[in-house]
Amino acid sequence: MEKKRTRRRRRRSWSRTLLLAVFVVAALYAGVQCVFRAPEQKQQEPVPVSGADSGEDGQASAEAEALAAHTARKEEFYTILVSGVDDGNGGSDTNILVAVDAANGYIHGVSIPRDTKALIDGKARKINAAYNLGGMELLASVVSEQLGIPVDYTILVDLQGFEALVDAIGGVDFEIPIDMDYDDPYQDLSIHFKAGMQHLDGEEALKVVRFRHNNDGSGYGSEDIGRMQTQQAFLKAVAQQTLTLSNLSKVGDLVKLFQQYVETDLSLGNLAWLGEKAVSMGAENISFSTLPGTWRSPYIYLDPDETLTLVNQYLNPYVEDRVIEDLALPE
Repeated sequence: MEKKRTRRRRRRSWSRTLLLAVFVVAALYAGVQCVFRAPEQKQQEPVPVSGADSGEDGQASAEAEALAAHTARKEEFYTILVSGVDDGNGGSDTNILVAVDAANGYIHGVSIPRDTKALIDGKARKINAAYNLGGMELLASVVSEQLGIPVDYTILVDLQGFEALVDAIGGVDFEIPIDMDYDDPYQDLSIHFKAGMQHLDGEEALKVVRFRHNNDGSGYGSEDIGRMQTQQAFLKAVAQQTLTLSNLSKVGDLVKLFQQYVETDLSLGNLAWLGEKAVSMGAENISFSTLPGTWRSPYIYLDPDETLTLVNQYLNPYVEDRVIEDLALPE
């Protein structure tokens, strides 16, 4: 049983890297396929206003105006939930909420730990169970409710495309942060790399981002943090490599990958518009973080104050800052 859990953790370790990279691939795919069209933003449902007399009408009107101000959206700001399934159990193995601020020129991806506690259909569950119970629609609804912000669109990724993606862009030049020396005969896995700049093909890249520690227990010092930093650095390298002029001739291959491994409710026109923005921003304006929380078996409990700070700094599509009452984090 322990070997099975370890295998799933390793799959999660590299799958985050693919998800944001696919967004860049989608940009190239859409940009050569169709007319550009800005996506629509989700708007909060209006609250019915009624009152028995003028006093109640006035109060209701003031409340409606306050709500409208609290939910006024920033221009050209979109939230996109990117998810992947690779553990064979039906749940979403990886979830990243991506904020695209086209007006200010940045993309920020926030990883949502799969063990985050959530209330789904009135029951306490791990958040990744939402996909198994109701697909991307339910998962997006749960994420939106917890963070107090809308999820405008979703992207579902078949994570088997990781190696193919790296190979399609001709491999990736990457600075491996530490010596890696690990063997797992149960998975027929051998990871052996020296620290320093190397050119990695798809299979080699997969090994680098899966790495947790060496055979003797040494490695990052903090497996999860070190591995996440490597994943994020690798993603930036993938983005930089994908957006080079030398890869423009490979758009056809990237199109095939996108068609095979990605499902989304973004139209081709939306992707083309977002793709143009992503290319103009450059890979240096793509950043990452993780929702802050504490592990208390069997869940990760998100820290309300730190989560609110992160939402307002990177994810909030509204003009007004969110307040703690906007979040719905189960205790």
